[in-house]
Amino acid sequence: MKPTKLTNSALAAETFTDALQRIKAERLLVVIDSCHAAGMATSKEADLDLQEEFEDFIRVAPSKGLIDDLKQGKGRVVFTSSEGEQQSWIKDESSSIYTYHFLEALQGAGNQPGDTEVRVSNLMNYLGKTVPESARKLCNAEQIPHFDMDAGDFVIAKLRGGKGLSNKGWDEVQIQATQKINKIAETINQYGKFITNTNEAHDIHIGDNYNK
Repeated sequence: MKPTKLTNSALAAETFTDALQRIKAERLLVVIDSCHAAGMATSKEADLDLQEEFEDFIRVAPSKGLIDDLKQGKGRVVFTSSEGEQQSWIKDESSSIYTYHFLEALQGAGNQPGDTEVRVSNLMNYLGKTVPESARKLCNAEQIPHFDMDAGDFVIAKLRGGKGLSNKGWDEVQIQATQKINKIAETINQYGKFITNTNEAHDIHIGDNYNK
């Protein structure tokens, strides 16, 4: 996001919520991982840019109305990585604390031996425990995930293709899961540099066309 070009580089909350409301799935999980996550901010660096550009800039606490809008429709659940005006902290160069533990949970870190599915409740329980612990340990800071849901518990993923965890549970697959998470991080770091704002693109090749 560029403070001087908000229209071209930022996404309005109304646009985001409208896009989600157009999704007709019976179950939808919305996950926002950013600083002041429930308030839809981007990062500490973005806040500093805004403060330099606008003298009266103040980051306000999240609007309850925004979360309510995101929940509109059947089976909507909204996860945010932090509450109020808290920061969402980085684990290391590979990912944020929240994203790392979220990926762990998708692979069974919050499940019991023999479980075959990851449910919303598994994610909530695991993230609610590990994210604050890691934020305190790694950053000496408070970061509390927020969960807002009116829908009942539902399945997010199948564990090991439906085979489920063995009697040894998460301990047996943790090393392999960590390798997968690191691979995801490598892919993001490798291709993230190619993300381009097409409104300002020059001399780049997209398909069979050139923007000059």
